[in-house]
Amino acid sequence: MWFFIISIFWVICLRWINPPITYLQLSERLSCPEGCEFHQEWVDSEDISLNMKLAVVSSEDNNFMKHHGLDWGAIEKARKYNATHKKTRGASTISQQVAKNVFLWPSRSWIRKGFEVYFTYLIEFFWSKERILEVYLNVIEMGPCKFGVGAAAQDYFKTTPAKLTRDQAALIAACLPNPKKFNPGAPSGYMRKRQGQITRLMRLIGDNYFERYNDYWPEEKRVKEESKVEKQLEVEQEKLQEEVPVDTPSDANPEEVMPNDTTLQAPSQQP
Repeated sequence: MWFFIISIFWVICLRWINPPITYLQLSERLSCPEGCEFHQEWVDSEDISLNMKLAVVSSEDNNFMKHHGLDWGAIEKARKYNATHKKTRGASTISQQVAKNVFLWPSRSWIRKGFEVYFTYLIEFFWSKERILEVYLNVIEMGPCKFGVGAAAQDYFKTTPAKLTRDQAALIAACLPNPKKFNPGAPSGYMRKRQGQITRLMRLIGDNYFERYNDYWPEEKRVKEESKVEKQLEVEQEKLQEEVPVDTPSDANPEEVMPNDTTLQAPSQQP
């Protein structure tokens, strides 16, 4: 009983209070290699460009505004794919990545997965989608010892998150499958290719993606607009998934794709 009371209180508090540090950030701060400085600074949602928000939603979870934490359709796709391929696909929505980064420890276990689902439902219930995305863009790793879009924008492009262009945002998002390996400041050919795929996805979901899910937006109009690009979006998502290297960390090992798990439209970045 106390666990539920404390965990719910914790989640409610973080609806307004920014997480001071995460388990992964603390671990990285203590183990940063020589010559690599730990960098993390909080940036409020209104100070993050629409380009950056669209880039991560396009590449990581383009059903973000539709699901309630778990993307069941994507779960089934991952299960079928992983059953017939050696190279597995990721299985976390943005909401799940926030839950495991903010409230949990890095691990690949059924116990951690169970807690991840629990906290995912809690933040989806108590937080707004805007708050979930804001926290996500501030806690995820975007390079060795670099956490959040504030550090990425400044260190890679000498700019602020508010001024990130479409191409810059897509390049940052391109590193998320393996932020320790891929450097947006010195992009490889693979990253440039992935950048192009993400920018195409951004154009497909549209600059009004978030606006379409406001209460004043007619449901019929939203469905009609999204149906126009549905098939093309699916094709581009498939290309993006196929491009992820085999050694990229994945949250969807075959034994971990559970009934309570969920599958991203692209692999998640952290265990």
